[in-house]
Amino acid sequence: MGRPGWRVPPQPVASSTMPLVVQKYGGTSVGDAERMRAVADHVARTRRQGNDVVVVVSAMGKTTDDLLRLAGDVSSVQPPRELDMLLTAGERVSMAVLCMALAELDVEAMSFTGSQAGIITDTSHTRAKILEVRGDRLREALAQGRVPVVAGFQGVSTERDVTTLGRGGSDTTAVALAAALGADACEIYTDVTGVFSADPRIVPRARRLPRVSFEEMLDIAASGGRVLALRSVEFARNHQVPLHVRSSFTWEPGTWVDEEEPSMEQAVVTAVTHDTSEAKVTVVRVPDKPGLAARLFRALADAQINVDTIVQNTSVHGTTDISFTVPKTDLRNSLQVCRDLAGEIGAGEVAADDAIAKVSLVGAGMRSYPGISATMFQTLADRGINIEMISTSTIRITCVVRSDRVEEAVQALHAAFELDS
Repeated sequence: MGRPGWRVPPQPVASSTMPLVVQKYGGTSVGDAERMRAVADHVARTRRQGNDVVVVVSAMGKTTDDLLRLAGDVSSVQPPRELDMLLTAGERVSMAVLCMALAELDVEAMSFTGSQAGIITDTSHTRAKILEVRGDRLREALAQGRVPVVAGFQGVSTERDVTTLGRGGSDTTAVALAAALGADACEIYTDVTGVFSADPRIVPRARRLPRVSFEEMLDIAASGGRVLALRSVEFARNHQVPLHVRSSFTWEPGTWVDEEEPSMEQAVVTAVTHDTSEAKVTVVRVPDKPGLAARLFRALADAQINVDTIVQNTSVHGTTDISFTVPKTDLRNSLQVCRDLAGEIGAGEVAADDAIAKVSLVGAGMRSYPGISATMFQTLADRGINIEMISTSTIRITCVVRSDRVEEAVQALHAAFELDS
C-alpha cells in the first residue's frame, strides 16, 4: 500500500514489448559537458541492448547550491513558491542539454518538466509529496520510439504551482515514474559503485553489497546511509520496483535493492551506518500525567518537525525528562515549540545538544540471532564510548554517542561483526 493519495494509473506502458528501464542520473553524473556526453552514450547503449529507456536527471553539479546562494544574496526573504520556481531551473537545464547530447548520437529524445511528465503533488512547497503520476505524454513518447528525459525533483501541485520534492527528490521522481510506467527496473546512477557495509571514507575495507532487501535499505537510508533517499526506497518497496544502484563513472554492476528472499547464509549484520545530521532536545521535569507527551509531539508534528529517537526517563517525584532527536536544520524551530509548550504544561527548562551522532547496526538476520545488542554495547564500552540513547527495530539497533567518537564507533563495530572479511 502506498502513501495516502498516491495512485498508480492502471494502464501499462503500451506499444512496445521491450523491457523498460528508468535511469536516474545525479548531479555529479551530469556535472559538465563531458559527463553529459558519457551519460548520453550510456543511454544510447542501453537502447541498443533492446530496452526502452526513460531518463530522470538532477541539476548539473552544484547548480542547486549556486541558485540557493543567489537567492540568499538577493534577499533574506524567500517565499517558498518563488524558491521552488527558482530551484527547478537547474533540472530544466540538464534535461535539455542531455537531449541535445542524445541527438548528437542520433537518438531521438524529448525533454519534460515534472508537470509535463504528469507528476502531481500536494501544495507543500520545498517538500512536496507526490499524489499521482499520470505519465500519458511519456507513454506517447515511448510509443514513438523516443527517449523521454524528465527533470527530477519537481512536479506541479493541485493548485497548478511548480513544486519541489525536497532532499533526494530526483530519486523519488525516478522510482515514482518506474512504478507508474510499469518499468522492469529503476537504475540509480551516482558517484559510488553501490551500497556498502559502511562509509568507505571511514572504513576503507568496507564491502560493496551485491544485494540488499527493501527492508534493510529502508533502515540503512533512515539511519544515515546517503546512497538512496528514504522516500524513494519507500516508493520502491510499496510498488515492488527493483532498484539498481550503480556508478556513472565506472558503469560496473552495483547493488540490487529488491524483495530479497532470506537465505541460510544470510549475514546477521549487513551494514554499519552513522548520521551526524541530528541534534538532541531535552524537556526536563515534565509532569508525569497522561496526554502531556502527546501534546508535545503533536505540537512538533504540526510544525512539520520530524522526530526520531525518543527516550523518556523513569518518573521521579511526579516528573520525568523527555529527550528526542531532530534534524539539526529543525533545531531552532523545535526549541521554540518546546519552550512555548513547556510553560503551558508546567515543565522545566528545554536544553539542546548538537554534538551528538547516531551509529546503527542493520541486518535482516538480526531478528533471529541473540546477542547482537550485547556485542554492540560491549564493543563501544571497550573503547570508552558512552551511549546516551538507544532505539531498536526488528532489524536495526541505534545508539546515540558523542559526534567526535562516531567514526571510531563505526570502525570498531564494522570489525567486531567481521564485516571486513
